[in-house]
Amino acid sequence: MVKTMSESADPASASTFTLKPPMARISVGIRRIALGVVLALGHLPAIVLAQSSCPGIHVKILDIRNSTGAVACALFEAPTGFPTEFLHSATNIMIIKIRDTQARCDFEDIPPGTYALAVIHDENMDGKLGTNWLGAPTEGYGFSNDAKAFMSAPSFDAASFSYNGQTLDMTIRLNY
Repeated sequence: MVKTMSESADPASASTFTLKPPMARISVGIRRIALGVVLALGHLPAIVLAQSSCPGIHVKILDIRNSTGAVACALFEAPTGFPTEFLHSATNIMIIKIRDTQARCDFEDIPPGTYALAVIHDENMDGKLGTNWLGAPTEGYGFSNDAKAFMSAPSFDAASFSYNGQTLDMTIRLNY
């Protein structure tokens, strides 16, 4: 607050001080804060875009029948253990919580090479693909290249794809 002399016709009260808000100082302070906020927030879109375009294998999972459980994505770099032994043989494994029947697995810092993906919808969260008494899957599953399972899982070669180290966006549809 700034003290100013009262403007009065009475000379005796000329020495009386009154308090008035320093609007000019407040306005300058608010302008400086607002400018700082604008400058700081002005860089956010560039930061957000940089994060979403990280090199890697980005997999959108389609046709998830419900939001129960999680989606497990297993990235293999060799045929050994593909796709059933993902806990022992996969190069990378991601377990993603399903939100509104949607899930996405983002594998980053992956070197160039040949890979294959196996995805399961682990509805009961037991860490494996559920099957019935005949061995037929009761939970969702899918593979890269939309490789088909007929009487058994597809081969690594059928599901394999080349990755050059840049950004690769792909989709995998689940089958139930």
